[in-house]
Amino acid sequence: MATPTSVFNGPSPAPAAGPGLAPGQAATAPRRQRRGFGLIGPRRQRHELSPEQFDALSLPVGDDGVIIGVGARDQPAVLGLHRPMPFNVVLIGGLWTAHVLGLRTVATGARVTVETGRQHMWTSLAQAANSGHQSLTLHDVGRVPPQGPSIGSPVLVIRDAGMRPPRGRVTSAPWQSVLTLLPYLSPVAPRLMENADLVGIQRVSPDEAAQVGRIMGLPSADVESLSALPDGVTLWCDRQSRVYVATHPTDVESGLLGAARRMD
Repeated sequence: MATPTSVFNGPSPAPAAGPGLAPGQAATAPRRQRRGFGLIGPRRQRHELSPEQFDALSLPVGDDGVIIGVGARDQPAVLGLHRPMPFNVVLIGGLWTAHVLGLRTVATGARVTVETGRQHMWTSLAQAANSGHQSLTLHDVGRVPPQGPSIGSPVLVIRDAGMRPPRGRVTSAPWQSVLTLLPYLSPVAPRLMENADLVGIQRVSPDEAAQVGRIMGLPSADVESLSALPDGVTLWCDRQSRVYVATHPTDVESGLLGAARRMD
């Protein structure tokens, strides 16, 4: 019975010198054929690392998330929604932007749960996003069941519950972020913004812009710009940083949601 060939391709032994060849010069041996598999390929040494080399191995992390648009220098703007700690977002803006965020979050493999009092505004999006899987589910206000988020199945809860959203039954948790959508500033907006990890503001009135500026500590130039932002542009900010992001729909998003707009 023939001896089986090892699955590990180790170094081949050096062929002996043939007649008329100088020492170190090998004769060219005909390559053997394997029936049904062709010629035997070149043999390589194993890929090995010593323990001291392990620290040199690394993977780029930290830039993962949902691409929400482009920044001032046409660089992709990425919103890191999937985190191992609770993460709360407030978006003072239009339903169109919330739709895009939900659709792109589903595209990352996460689940999206929408708590809304206007399910008819989300139905077509849910039908397009699911495609046989319950990736985007709709629930009445106050009726969101526990989602069971995990590192392998992160969740984004979008609360589209009007100007005065009640306290939700499902809150942010590890691997479960909550985005609260407010069409405009309301009496509950200051509390939500102060407790949020990230705030997005689209075009608002000058009076609302001044109030947002006081809550978020924005410079006067940013306060003035908030009342003149184009459709699809959002100022994302926290207490330390801020960035203007323009969200441009893809062809699929345009066909499903139409052009970017601030008003619903």
